[in-house]
Amino acid sequence: MLDVFFDAFLDSLKVFGIAFVLYFIFSFVHSKVTESIHKHKKLSPLLGSAFGLIPECGISIVGADMYHKKEISMGTILAIFFACSDEALFILLADYQKLIYVIPLLAIKFLFGFLLGTIVDRAYKKKETLVEEKNLKLDCCSHEHKEHSKIEEHFLHPLLHCLKIFIYVFIVNLIFGILVYYITEEAILSFLKSNSFFGPCLAGIIGLIPNCASSVLMSKLFLMDGLSFGALLTGLSINSGLGIVYLMRYKETRREALMMILILFAYALMLGYIVFGLECIRW
Repeated sequence: MLDVFFDAFLDSLKVFGIAFVLYFIFSFVHSKVTESIHKHKKLSPLLGSAFGLIPECGISIVGADMYHKKEISMGTILAIFFACSDEALFILLADYQKLIYVIPLLAIKFLFGFLLGTIVDRAYKKKETLVEEKNLKLDCCSHEHKEHSKIEEHFLHPLLHCLKIFIYVFIVNLIFGILVYYITEEAILSFLKSNSFFGPCLAGIIGLIPNCASSVLMSKLFLMDGLSFGALLTGLSINSGLGIVYLMRYKETRREALMMILILFAYALMLGYIVFGLECIRW
């Protein structure tokens, strides 16, 4: 059980590290990035889908934070969530027999993430507009401020923001780690092998678990032939790390987060069963 605690701590520490690096860099280019998003709104889901391919669960949290601050659209954050694979890619790349699936996985997630984001942005129009950059100076947390030192602007604000994220991520990681510890991967594998047709649906349910470890679990199950490629695609496309759960923290984005879960689940499940059907025809 002590291993569960340390694993949760280390996973959370990795999220903290990547989030801090991103926020630190973002503090220098924040105004230019948001201005670019405003000028090229139609391309923002494309950028979001590319951003989501970065294999780190901290990416979805950074994206969710930007959405909460109204810096990106719903379509863009959905593109980020759909394209996310967390640490799954590292596990797939480590097995030479499954390397052939990596490029198709990334290509499908990128293209269909962009497609999903574009459709949602055209169909869903909020009354609230994105944050407008006039003569306003914002820090990494989107707080208006007058004069801050360079240390406060580029180091202190990102650090404090990431510490809050670290605490939240650690709590969720610990809860999920305890659940997997008692259920065991072997029990999950046995169940999936005896119910292959329901693989995409079951993987989708696993993907809903807000934790980086769920993507790792699905990747391991795929390598052990417990999940088909279609099922893996479904699970990894629904799994968005802690991004959606991060949005659930805030009352103003809670309803939208629930809507995103439904959209991601339906879209990924449909795509997963299409791929699963093609796999059955092939074999």
